Amino acid sequence: MKSYLKQILGKVAKGSLTTEAALEKLKDYPYQDLAFAKVDHHRELRKGAPEVVLGIGKSASQIRDISKQIIKKGSSLLVTKVGKETYKSVKKEIPELKYHPSAGLMYVKAEGAVPGNGKIAVVTAGTSDIPIAEEAAVTCEVLGNEVYRIYDVGVAGIHRLFGEYHKIKDARVIIVVAGMEGALPSVIAGMTCRPIIAVPTSVGYGASLKGIAALLAMLNSCPGGVAVVNIDNGFGAGYTASLINHLP
Repeated sequence: MKSYLKQILGKVAKGSLTTEAALEKLKDYPYQDLAFAKVDHHRELRKGAPEVVLGIGKSASQIRDISKQIIKKGSSLLVTKVGKETYKSVKKEIPELKYHPSAGLMYVKAEGAVPGNGKIAVVTAGTSDIPIAEEAAVTCEVLGNEVYRIYDVGVAGIHRLFGEYHKIKDARVIIVVAGMEGALPSVIAGMTCRPIIAVPTSVGYGASLKGIAALLAMLNSCPGGVAVVNIDNGFGAGYTASLINHLP
């Protein structure tokens, strides 16, 4: 969206676009009313990242119409928690749309995304945590960050983590994704001074209570420097990590 605004302002400065025509093009700021949704085009200027669309509860046609307007304004598009059939339907009118099946993400990365100031490491305890980790990782990438993926290094075989330590200590922000007892974020927080964003997953059975056990364990982390997002909220972790990584 920033590039779109620069383009409009540049045309006005050169005299190839009148002030009235520029105002007409910008009439949908700060938001665009589609009746069923108010698309927040101002959000990228306000928060540093464009509006992200939650796919749950929305029809394919609603997602399509919202997505087209976000792309039209020059912003990156990210739609979370969507299935393959919705992607196929929306892609008919947005051919550049990409889909990550395990993460349930649809996205279009706009040109000129501002790069982060370091690397983000996305770490999982187990293979079953990868779909949520990929939601976090792709979110980071769409928002302009370089990502290290370090998967299946949980406490059941903690020696696996030490072989990846050089990548972990090189990261500016670390996202740690774990289910079951949710111990891995505390372990990594005790090894590094980097900020940790912990993501509890619903992976597990019985007393894991669909992620509540991992959530409570992460909230009770001892080492310090651990922030916790909601269960299975890979997007929230990726978004927050990107904000941190874009700080000076």
